Amino acid sequence: MDYKDYYKTLGVARGASADEIKKAFRKLARKYHPDVNPGDKKSEEKFKEINEAYEVLSDPEKRRKYDTLGPNWQEQFGPSFSRSRSNAYTYNGGRTAGAPFDFDANSGFSDFFEALFGRGPQMSGMGGMRGASDIRRRAGDNIEQPVEVTLQEAYVGGSRTFNIQSTEVCPTCKGTGEVNNKTCSTCGGQGVLPRNKRIQVKIPAGVDNGSKIRVAGEGQPGIGGGPRGDLFLVISVKPDPTFERKGDDLNVDIDVELVKAMLGGEVPVPTPDGRKLILTIPPETQNNRVFRLAGKGMPRLRGEGNGNLYAHVKVVLPMHLSADERELFEKLARSRNVEVHS
Repeated sequence: MDYKDYYKTLGVARGASADEIKKAFRKLARKYHPDVNPGDKKSEEKFKEINEAYEVLSDPEKRRKYDTLGPNWQEQFGPSFSRSRSNAYTYNGGRTAGAPFDFDANSGFSDFFEALFGRGPQMSGMGGMRGASDIRRRAGDNIEQPVEVTLQEAYVGGSRTFNIQSTEVCPTCKGTGEVNNKTCSTCGGQGVLPRNKRIQVKIPAGVDNGSKIRVAGEGQPGIGGGPRGDLFLVISVKPDPTFERKGDDLNVDIDVELVKAMLGGEVPVPTPDGRKLILTIPPETQNNRVFRLAGKGMPRLRGEGNGNLYAHVKVVLPMHLSADERELFEKLARSRNVEVHS
């Protein structure tokens, strides 16, 4: 059995990253996919080899095993194997193998692959093995796009219009990058073309930093007829000068005149949507006292109702006193035995 150099098959270095391996696979898969080369047996075999190489190198555990055994893998499994009529591998004790190893029509993978990693999708300890059809048809990659919203938008919800830039399979070369063995003039050999689209997306009430809004089918194109990936809008909420947010709760400072704090009365409390709520405070309300307005905070993104709004009292002292006002404060000081300087 010949040693298969999976790195050479994909055209990558042995130290290639997972992204480099994935990129190389996608490029070759577009070129040799059976849908692009109908009836071409050589392309079909090449496509199987690409799939087999990617199946190993994209899986960290399989790649580790492959790298460990390398060209000397035969020393691990013995000098020769043969396949019995039941398709089970039988060791011949060093005698010449009965039949050459080739691609099994049932599995789509070579004997080399099966000798290293076993047969079938239920191999213990290997995390399962996808069929060739699953590898041929792959969904496109997802795209993440950061979006900044105001607290008001997060409070009431809204909509945004976005210009999306992604790619689509070239209609001329069908993603292969070549036409009649020449570089495709439409896509310049890339197999894909830029794709610009204008979409409107609803921003649900209650979004917070890190919230993700999924827009189905607006990601990168799939391979082999696979569906497009999705677009995910990653939300960040601008800091607000009036409100402090903690989860679904909001905190706001409210100015209360000294007289109203002492005698009681009504004060307005703002909300992020521009409305004013009326809060009745009792007499002798102290500075920094906190009042809870139940259910007036942020809408719960995944649940019913709203959080709470906490109003923090900030007593405002009077300035520029008139003579009569000063006389009243002096009278108050005398009545409470408070020493003051004129």
